[in-house]
Formats: sequence, C-alpha cells, structure tokens
Amino acid sequence: MKKNWLVLVLGVLLFFFGVTWTLQGIDVMKGSAMSGVTLWAVVGPIVALVGLVVLGVGIARRRRVGR
Repeated sequence: MKKNWLVLVLGVLLFFFGVTWTLQGIDVMKGSAMSGVTLWAVVGPIVALVGLVVLGVGIARRRRVGR
C-alpha cells in the first residue's frame, strides 16, 4: 500500500514538472535559463504525459487493492 502512494506522488510530480518545463520552453514563464528554449518545449509535454501514465497506473493499482 505504501508503494502505491509513492507511485501516485511520482506521477503528480512528473506531471507538474512537465507542465512547468513546457510553459518555460514556450516562454510563458519567463525569468529562467530554460525560458524560450525549444528543448524544454519538447521535453516538457513528454514528461507530463509520462506523469499522467504513472498516475493512471497508481490509481488503477489503488482501485484493484481496494476490492
């Protein structure tokens, strides 16, 4: 059960960082060395998507254990 919380937290963090990196990459969030850098506009959505997948796996595990 404790591992499941770790998976959920990891998914949320990956999603959060992915969205942040995307916004910095497309120069919406200014004031960083990452602002306006195309690399982060590409890497960010990929990391956010991985975060959603990890979050989905964690939610599915939680529902399965709860039965």
